Amino acid sequence: MTDLGINFEPSGGSQPPSGGGGRRRAATPKKRGPWLKILITLVVVAVIAVGGYWGVNKAQDAFAGTPDYTGQGSGAITVEIKDGDTTAAIGRTLKSEGVVKSVSAFIAAVAANADAGSLQPGFYKLRKQMSAEWAVRELVDKDNRIESKVLIREGARVGQIVTAIAKGTEITEKQVIAALKKPETLGLPEEAQGNPEGYLFPATYTVEPGTTATQLLQEMVKKTVAVEEKLDIAARAAELGITKYQALIVASIVEYEASRDEDLAKVARVIYNRLDAGMALQMDSTVTYVSQREGDVWTTPDERSVDSAYNTYKNVGLPPTPIGSPGEKTIEAALQPAEGNWLYFVPINLDTGETVFTNSYSEHLRNKDKLVEFCKSSPKC
Repeated sequence: MTDLGINFEPSGGSQPPSGGGGRRRAATPKKRGPWLKILITLVVVAVIAVGGYWGVNKAQDAFAGTPDYTGQGSGAITVEIKDGDTTAAIGRTLKSEGVVKSVSAFIAAVAANADAGSLQPGFYKLRKQMSAEWAVRELVDKDNRIESKVLIREGARVGQIVTAIAKGTEITEKQVIAALKKPETLGLPEEAQGNPEGYLFPATYTVEPGTTATQLLQEMVKKTVAVEEKLDIAARAAELGITKYQALIVASIVEYEASRDEDLAKVARVIYNRLDAGMALQMDSTVTYVSQREGDVWTTPDERSVDSAYNTYKNVGLPPTPIGSPGEKTIEAALQPAEGNWLYFVPINLDTGETVFTNSYSEHLRNKDKLVEFCKSSPKC
Protein backbone atom coordinates (compact mmCIF):
# COMPACT_ATOMS: atom_id res chain seq x y z
CA MET A 1 0.00 0.00 0.00
CA THR A 2 1.38 3.36 -0.92
CA ASP A 3 2.34 5.47 2.15
CA LEU A 4 0.79 8.92 1.82
CA GLY A 5 2.41 10.08 5.04
CA ILE A 6 -0.91 10.64 6.77
CA ASN A 7 -2.24 8.46 9.57
CA PHE A 8 -5.39 8.96 11.53
CA GLU A 9 -5.09 7.74 15.11
CA PRO A 10 -7.83 7.48 17.66
CA SER A 11 -7.94 10.26 20.28
CA GLY A 12 -6.47 9.76 23.76
CA GLY A 13 -2.74 10.41 23.53
CA SER A 14 0.15 9.82 21.18
CA GLN A 15 2.46 6.89 20.80
CA PRO A 16 6.18 7.10 20.09
CA PRO A 17 7.28 6.69 16.49
CA SER A 18 8.36 3.25 15.54
CA GLY A 19 11.69 2.31 14.12
CA GLY A 20 13.07 5.83 14.04
CA GLY A 21 11.08 6.81 10.98
CA GLY A 22 11.37 10.41 12.09
CA ARG A 23 8.07 11.51 10.45
CA ARG A 24 5.60 13.64 12.39
CA ARG A 25 2.18 12.19 12.89
CA ALA A 26 -0.81 14.25 11.77
CA ALA A 27 -2.78 15.84 14.52
CA THR A 28 -5.84 13.84 15.47
CA PRO A 29 -9.05 15.75 14.44
CA LYS A 30 -11.38 16.82 17.15
CA LYS A 31 -14.62 14.99 17.46
CA ARG A 32 -17.62 17.07 16.33
CA GLY A 33 -20.60 17.39 18.58
CA PRO A 34 -24.11 16.03 17.88
CA TRP A 35 -25.51 19.52 17.16
CA LEU A 36 -24.00 19.45 13.66
CA LYS A 37 -25.94 16.31 12.76
CA ILE A 38 -29.09 17.93 14.05
CA LEU A 39 -28.47 21.06 11.97
CA ILE A 40 -27.84 19.04 8.82
CA THR A 41 -30.98 17.03 9.44
CA LEU A 42 -33.04 20.21 9.85
CA VAL A 43 -31.65 21.67 6.60
CA VAL A 44 -32.43 18.48 4.69
CA VAL A 45 -35.98 18.40 6.07
CA ALA A 46 -36.47 22.05 5.14
CA VAL A 47 -35.26 21.46 1.58
CA ILE A 48 -37.53 18.47 1.20
CA ALA A 49 -40.44 20.44 2.59
CA VAL A 50 -39.90 23.38 0.24
CA GLY A 51 -39.38 21.10 -2.76
CA GLY A 52 -42.41 19.08 -1.85
CA TYR A 53 -44.52 22.22 -1.51
CA TRP A 54 -43.35 23.49 -4.91
CA GLY A 55 -43.87 20.10 -6.55
CA VAL A 56 -47.32 19.65 -5.04
CA ASN A 57 -48.38 23.09 -6.19
CA LYS A 58 -47.07 22.46 -9.71
CA ALA A 59 -48.91 19.17 -9.78
CA GLN A 60 -52.05 20.85 -8.51
CA ASP A 61 -51.72 23.47 -11.25
CA ALA A 62 -51.33 20.77 -13.87
CA PHE A 63 -54.30 18.76 -12.70
CA ALA A 64 -56.46 21.76 -11.91
CA GLY A 65 -56.14 22.87 -15.57
CA THR A 66 -55.42 26.21 -17.20
CA PRO A 67 -57.79 29.18 -17.58
CA ASP A 68 -60.91 27.98 -19.36
CA TYR A 69 -64.52 28.98 -19.87
CA THR A 70 -67.32 26.65 -18.89
CA GLY A 71 -70.25 25.54 -20.96
CA GLN A 72 -71.12 25.78 -24.64
CA GLY A 73 -70.77 29.53 -24.99
CA SER A 74 -73.20 32.00 -26.51
CA GLY A 75 -73.70 34.17 -29.57
CA ALA A 76 -72.25 33.26 -32.95
CA ILE A 77 -68.95 33.76 -34.70
CA THR A 78 -67.29 32.43 -37.85
CA VAL A 79 -63.68 31.33 -37.45
CA GLU A 80 -61.28 30.28 -40.17
CA ILE A 81 -58.88 27.38 -39.63
CA LYS A 82 -56.15 27.74 -42.22
CA ASP A 83 -54.44 24.92 -44.04
CA GLY A 84 -51.25 23.99 -42.21
CA ASP A 85 -52.28 25.50 -38.85
CA THR A 86 -50.83 23.71 -35.83
CA THR A 87 -52.93 23.01 -32.75
CA ALA A 88 -51.28 25.95 -31.01
CA ALA A 89 -51.97 28.22 -33.99
CA ILE A 90 -55.64 27.22 -33.98
CA GLY A 91 -55.72 27.84 -30.24
CA ARG A 92 -54.29 31.33 -30.72
CA THR A 93 -56.89 32.08 -33.35
CA LEU A 94 -59.72 30.92 -31.12
CA LYS A 95 -58.39 32.90 -28.15
CA SER A 96 -58.01 36.08 -30.20
CA GLU A 97 -61.61 35.68 -31.41
CA GLY A 98 -62.87 35.23 -27.86
CA VAL A 99 -63.92 31.61 -28.37
CA VAL A 100 -61.63 29.97 -25.80
CA LYS A 101 -59.99 31.49 -22.74
CA SER A 102 -56.47 30.10 -23.20
CA VAL A 103 -54.34 28.35 -25.79
CA SER A 104 -53.14 25.79 -23.26
CA ALA A 105 -56.71 24.78 -22.41
CA PHE A 106 -57.43 24.24 -26.10
CA ILE A 107 -54.27 22.16 -26.60
CA ALA A 108 -55.24 19.99 -23.62
CA ALA A 109 -58.77 19.55 -25.00
CA VAL A 110 -57.43 18.50 -28.40
CA ALA A 111 -55.18 15.93 -26.73
CA ALA A 112 -58.18 14.55 -24.85
CA ASN A 113 -60.44 14.24 -27.92
CA ALA A 114 -59.90 11.08 -29.97
CA ASP A 115 -61.60 12.65 -33.02
CA ALA A 116 -59.44 15.77 -33.09
CA GLY A 117 -57.24 14.25 -35.77
CA SER A 118 -60.07 14.71 -38.28
CA LEU A 119 -60.04 18.50 -37.94
CA GLN A 120 -59.92 20.09 -41.40
CA PRO A 121 -59.12 23.62 -42.56
CA GLY A 122 -62.10 25.79 -43.39
CA PHE A 123 -64.65 28.12 -41.87
CA TYR A 124 -66.59 27.06 -38.78
CA LYS A 125 -69.64 28.27 -36.89
CA LEU A 126 -68.68 28.65 -33.24
CA ARG A 127 -69.75 30.68 -30.19
CA LYS A 128 -68.06 33.14 -27.86
CA GLN A 129 -66.62 31.98 -24.52
CA MET A 130 -66.87 28.25 -25.09
CA SER A 131 -65.09 25.72 -22.92
CA ALA A 132 -62.09 24.35 -24.76
CA GLU A 133 -63.71 20.92 -24.70
CA TRP A 134 -66.83 22.23 -26.44
CA ALA A 135 -64.79 24.20 -28.95
CA VAL A 136 -62.99 21.01 -30.01
CA ARG A 137 -66.29 19.13 -30.19
CA GLU A 138 -67.74 21.76 -32.52
CA LEU A 139 -64.64 21.84 -34.71
CA VAL A 140 -64.70 18.10 -35.36
CA ASP A 141 -68.44 18.20 -36.14
CA LYS A 142 -68.67 18.47 -39.94
CA ASP A 143 -72.08 20.12 -39.66
CA ASN A 144 -70.39 23.20 -38.25
CA ARG A 145 -68.11 23.62 -41.25
CA ILE A 146 -69.38 26.45 -43.41
CA GLU A 147 -69.15 25.70 -47.11
CA SER A 148 -71.23 25.60 -50.23
CA LYS A 149 -71.16 22.89 -52.86
CA VAL A 150 -71.79 23.47 -56.55
CA LEU A 151 -72.44 20.58 -58.90
CA ILE A 152 -71.55 21.25 -62.51
CA ARG A 153 -72.93 18.38 -64.53
CA GLU A 154 -71.36 16.89 -67.64
CA GLY A 155 -72.31 18.88 -70.72
CA ALA A 156 -73.30 21.99 -68.75
CA ARG A 157 -73.13 25.19 -70.74
CA VAL A 158 -71.88 28.55 -69.53
CA GLY A 159 -75.37 29.92 -68.94
CA GLN A 160 -76.35 26.85 -66.95
CA ILE A 161 -73.14 27.09 -64.93
CA VAL A 162 -73.87 30.71 -64.05
CA THR A 163 -77.28 29.65 -62.70
CA ALA A 164 -75.81 26.71 -60.75
CA ILE A 165 -73.19 28.91 -59.06
CA ALA A 166 -75.73 31.55 -58.05
CA LYS A 167 -78.12 28.90 -56.76
CA GLY A 168 -75.55 27.01 -54.71
CA THR A 169 -73.40 29.78 -53.27
CA GLU A 170 -73.46 33.36 -52.04
CA ILE A 171 -72.00 34.46 -55.38
CA THR A 172 -74.61 36.25 -57.48
CA GLU A 173 -75.32 35.81 -61.18
CA LYS A 174 -74.26 39.41 -61.69
CA GLN A 175 -70.86 38.68 -60.14
CA VAL A 176 -70.35 35.56 -62.26
CA ILE A 177 -71.30 37.38 -65.45
CA ALA A 178 -68.95 40.23 -64.54
CA ALA A 179 -66.11 37.73 -64.07
CA LEU A 180 -66.87 36.07 -67.40
CA LYS A 181 -66.57 39.45 -69.10
CA LYS A 182 -62.92 39.46 -68.08
CA PRO A 183 -61.81 36.13 -69.62
CA GLU A 184 -58.16 37.16 -69.43
CA THR A 185 -58.36 36.69 -65.64
CA LEU A 186 -59.65 33.09 -65.80
CA GLY A 187 -56.51 31.29 -66.96
CA LEU A 188 -58.02 30.11 -70.25
CA PRO A 189 -55.58 28.53 -72.71
CA GLU A 190 -54.73 30.50 -75.82
CA GLU A 191 -56.80 28.28 -78.15
CA ALA A 192 -59.99 29.19 -76.28
CA GLN A 193 -59.61 32.79 -77.52
CA GLY A 194 -61.35 34.14 -74.45
CA ASN A 195 -64.38 31.83 -74.70
CA PRO A 196 -64.84 29.75 -71.51
CA GLU A 197 -67.35 27.34 -73.10
CA GLY A 198 -66.04 23.82 -72.64
CA TYR A 199 -63.38 24.88 -70.11
CA LEU A 200 -65.52 25.02 -66.95
CA PHE A 201 -64.96 21.43 -65.91
CA PRO A 202 -67.95 19.40 -64.69
CA ALA A 203 -67.42 18.39 -61.06
CA THR A 204 -68.59 19.13 -57.54
CA TYR A 205 -66.86 22.18 -56.13
CA THR A 206 -66.57 23.13 -52.46
CA VAL A 207 -66.88 26.89 -52.15
CA GLU A 208 -65.55 28.50 -48.98
CA PRO A 209 -66.99 31.78 -47.67
CA GLY A 210 -65.33 34.72 -49.34
CA THR A 211 -64.58 32.88 -52.59
CA THR A 212 -65.05 35.23 -55.54
CA ALA A 213 -66.66 34.40 -58.86
CA THR A 214 -63.30 34.78 -60.57
CA GLN A 215 -61.60 32.38 -58.15
CA LEU A 216 -64.27 29.72 -58.64
CA LEU A 217 -64.16 30.00 -62.42
CA GLN A 218 -60.36 29.83 -62.31
CA GLU A 219 -60.62 26.58 -60.37
CA MET A 220 -62.92 25.12 -63.04
CA VAL A 221 -60.56 26.12 -65.84
CA LYS A 222 -57.56 24.70 -63.98
CA LYS A 223 -59.36 21.40 -63.62
CA THR A 224 -60.02 21.21 -67.36
CA VAL A 225 -56.39 22.02 -68.16
CA ALA A 226 -55.24 19.39 -65.65
CA VAL A 227 -57.45 16.73 -67.26
CA GLU A 228 -56.16 17.68 -70.72
CA GLU A 229 -52.59 17.23 -69.49
CA LYS A 230 -53.45 13.96 -67.78
CA LEU A 231 -54.97 12.57 -70.98
CA ASP A 232 -52.15 13.99 -73.14
CA ILE A 233 -54.83 15.52 -75.31
CA ALA A 234 -52.51 17.52 -77.60
CA ALA A 235 -50.42 14.54 -78.75
CA ARG A 236 -53.35 12.12 -79.02
CA ALA A 237 -55.46 14.63 -80.93
CA ALA A 238 -52.59 15.14 -83.37
CA GLU A 239 -52.61 11.40 -84.07
CA LEU A 240 -56.25 11.79 -85.14
CA GLY A 241 -55.34 14.72 -87.37
CA ILE A 242 -57.08 17.36 -85.24
CA THR A 243 -56.08 19.94 -82.66
CA LYS A 244 -56.67 19.52 -78.93
CA TYR A 245 -59.32 22.24 -79.11
CA GLN A 246 -61.14 20.33 -81.85
CA ALA A 247 -60.96 17.20 -79.67
CA LEU A 248 -62.68 19.16 -76.91
CA ILE A 249 -65.37 20.27 -79.39
CA VAL A 250 -65.95 16.66 -80.48
CA ALA A 251 -66.17 15.57 -76.85
CA SER A 252 -68.73 18.26 -76.10
CA ILE A 253 -70.95 16.99 -78.92
CA VAL A 254 -70.56 13.38 -77.83
CA GLU A 255 -71.59 14.44 -74.31
CA TYR A 256 -75.02 15.42 -75.65
CA GLU A 257 -75.49 12.78 -78.31
CA ALA A 258 -74.66 9.61 -76.33
CA SER A 259 -76.78 8.56 -73.38
CA ARG A 260 -74.78 5.46 -72.37
CA ASP A 261 -71.07 5.17 -71.57
CA GLU A 262 -70.78 2.23 -73.95
CA ASP A 263 -71.86 4.45 -76.85
CA LEU A 264 -69.49 7.38 -76.24
CA ALA A 265 -66.65 6.06 -78.42
CA LYS A 266 -69.11 4.95 -81.12
CA VAL A 267 -70.66 8.40 -81.43
CA ALA A 268 -67.15 9.87 -81.61
CA ARG A 269 -66.40 7.50 -84.49
CA VAL A 270 -69.52 8.61 -86.37
CA ILE A 271 -68.37 12.23 -86.06
CA TYR A 272 -64.91 11.44 -87.40
CA ASN A 273 -66.31 9.29 -90.22
CA ARG A 274 -68.58 12.12 -91.32
CA LEU A 275 -65.76 14.65 -91.17
CA ASP A 276 -63.54 12.36 -93.23
CA ALA A 277 -66.33 11.90 -95.78
CA GLY A 278 -66.95 15.64 -96.07
CA MET A 279 -70.51 15.22 -94.80
CA ALA A 280 -72.36 17.69 -92.63
CA LEU A 281 -72.47 16.38 -89.07
CA GLN A 282 -76.21 17.08 -88.76
CA MET A 283 -76.08 16.91 -84.98
CA ASP A 284 -79.22 18.16 -83.24
CA SER A 285 -77.13 19.03 -80.17
CA THR A 286 -75.34 21.80 -82.04
CA VAL A 287 -78.67 23.21 -83.25
CA THR A 288 -80.19 23.22 -79.79
CA TYR A 289 -77.07 25.00 -78.54
CA VAL A 290 -78.37 27.96 -80.50
CA SER A 291 -82.08 27.55 -79.76
CA GLN A 292 -81.48 26.49 -76.11
CA ARG A 293 -84.05 23.72 -76.49
CA GLU A 294 -84.10 21.24 -73.61
CA GLY A 295 -86.15 18.23 -72.63
CA ASP A 296 -86.44 16.18 -75.84
CA VAL A 297 -84.43 14.73 -78.70
CA TRP A 298 -86.11 16.60 -81.53
CA THR A 299 -85.40 19.74 -83.51
CA THR A 300 -87.80 21.68 -85.70
CA PRO A 301 -87.31 22.66 -89.35
CA ASP A 302 -86.93 26.27 -88.23
CA GLU A 303 -84.15 25.32 -85.81
CA ARG A 304 -82.36 23.31 -88.47
CA SER A 305 -82.48 26.21 -90.91
CA VAL A 306 -81.16 28.88 -88.56
CA ASP A 307 -78.23 30.88 -89.84
CA SER A 308 -75.50 30.04 -87.35
CA ALA A 309 -71.99 28.65 -87.39
CA TYR A 310 -73.24 26.09 -84.88
CA ASN A 311 -75.87 24.76 -87.28
CA THR A 312 -74.21 21.55 -88.44
CA TYR A 313 -77.14 20.86 -90.77
CA LYS A 314 -76.16 23.84 -92.92
CA ASN A 315 -72.40 23.88 -92.32
CA VAL A 316 -69.83 21.18 -92.94
CA GLY A 317 -67.25 20.60 -90.23
CA LEU A 318 -67.14 21.19 -86.52
CA PRO A 319 -68.81 24.14 -84.81
CA PRO A 320 -66.41 26.94 -83.81
CA THR A 321 -66.34 26.15 -80.08
CA PRO A 322 -67.41 23.41 -77.67
CA ILE A 323 -71.15 23.35 -76.97
CA GLY A 324 -70.74 22.48 -73.29
CA SER A 325 -68.31 21.09 -70.74
CA PRO A 326 -67.40 17.46 -71.46
CA GLY A 327 -66.36 15.12 -68.67
CA GLU A 328 -63.16 13.10 -68.57
CA LYS A 329 -64.74 9.89 -69.89
CA THR A 330 -66.15 11.72 -72.88
CA ILE A 331 -62.86 13.45 -73.67
CA GLU A 332 -61.20 10.03 -73.52
CA ALA A 333 -63.81 8.68 -75.97
CA ALA A 334 -63.11 11.55 -78.36
CA LEU A 335 -59.40 10.71 -78.23
CA GLN A 336 -59.96 6.97 -78.67
CA PRO A 337 -63.00 6.45 -80.91
CA ALA A 338 -64.33 2.97 -81.50
CA GLU A 339 -63.54 1.11 -84.69
CA GLY A 340 -66.45 1.10 -87.15
CA ASN A 341 -67.76 2.46 -90.45
CA TRP A 342 -70.97 3.95 -89.02
CA LEU A 343 -72.35 7.18 -90.41
CA TYR A 344 -75.70 7.26 -88.59
CA PHE A 345 -77.06 6.56 -85.14
CA VAL A 346 -80.34 7.05 -83.36
CA PRO A 347 -81.68 6.15 -79.89
CA ILE A 348 -84.64 3.79 -80.15
CA ASN A 349 -85.48 3.46 -76.45
CA LEU A 350 -85.20 6.55 -74.29
CA ASP A 351 -85.87 4.56 -71.12
CA THR A 352 -82.80 2.37 -71.51
CA GLY A 353 -80.77 4.65 -73.77
CA GLU A 354 -80.47 1.89 -76.38
CA THR A 355 -78.90 3.36 -79.50
CA VAL A 356 -78.33 1.73 -82.87
CA PHE A 357 -75.57 2.51 -85.38
CA THR A 358 -75.39 1.89 -89.10
CA ASN A 359 -73.65 3.04 -92.29
CA SER A 360 -76.84 2.58 -94.32
CA TYR A 361 -79.15 5.56 -94.69
CA SER A 362 -82.18 3.38 -95.49
CA GLU A 363 -81.56 1.35 -92.35
CA HIS A 364 -81.17 4.57 -90.42
CA LEU A 365 -84.63 5.68 -91.56
CA ARG A 366 -86.11 2.41 -90.34
CA ASN A 367 -84.36 2.92 -87.01
CA LYS A 368 -85.87 6.39 -86.77
CA ASP A 369 -89.30 4.84 -87.23
CA LYS A 370 -88.59 2.74 -84.14
CA LEU A 371 -87.95 5.90 -82.16
CA VAL A 372 -91.19 7.44 -83.46
CA GLU A 373 -93.08 4.32 -82.40
CA PHE A 374 -91.47 4.43 -78.94
CA CYS A 375 -92.44 8.09 -78.53
CA LYS A 376 -96.11 7.37 -79.13
CA SER A 377 -96.34 5.99 -75.61
CA SER A 378 -93.51 7.76 -73.82
CA PRO A 379 -93.58 11.18 -72.11
CA LYS A 380 -89.83 11.48 -72.67
CA CYS A 381 -90.25 12.54 -76.28
